[in-house]
Amino acid sequence: MVRPAVTARPALPARTARAAEIVAAAHRVLEAEGVEALTMRRVGTETGMRAPSIYKHFRDKASLELALIEEGLAELGDALHAAVRDPGHTGPVQALLTAYRAHALAHPNLYRLATSGPLDRAHLTPGLEDWAGEPFFLATGDPWVAQAMWSAAHGLVILELDGRYPEGSELSATWEAAVAAFGAVAAR
Repeated sequence: MVRPAVTARPALPARTARAAEIVAAAHRVLEAEGVEALTMRRVGTETGMRAPSIYKHFRDKASLELALIEEGLAELGDALHAAVRDPGHTGPVQALLTAYRAHALAHPNLYRLATSGPLDRAHLTPGLEDWAGEPFFLATGDPWVAQAMWSAAHGLVILELDGRYPEGSELSATWEAAVAAFGAVAAR
């Protein structure tokens, strides 16, 4: 049985229409060209604005990146909550891990930005990170197993995104092994 959500989805900060347009443009640049291309000048070109005008809406590049990280965590959390809320015949662990992999592979650059490197939690929307990770607890019922499962899923995704598995690796079998391992632990 899947546990009901413990927390409600935190509301992301309200943005003006122009700030929302800037975040959307930054998202497009990030996914199409990678984090290296995510500059105020490039985002300005994408929006038809001069880079200095972006600073009226975001104090610096880190603020814009934080907005993208929040968007990434919210989107991932939405996908994961949906998976554990309605796992179908697969069960919550498989539904969760399948949704996690699919979402990360569909949005690789946003995924990397949101889940890699240091996180400025002091400026992050309160509760967002916990809410986004909550489905791991809902699927396992144990905070340490949940954290281990997230860590394993993150490692599997990063290795896949980086092309680090040996040629010929059957990644769906690797993910099925993770499902079996964590499903067995969660069932205890």
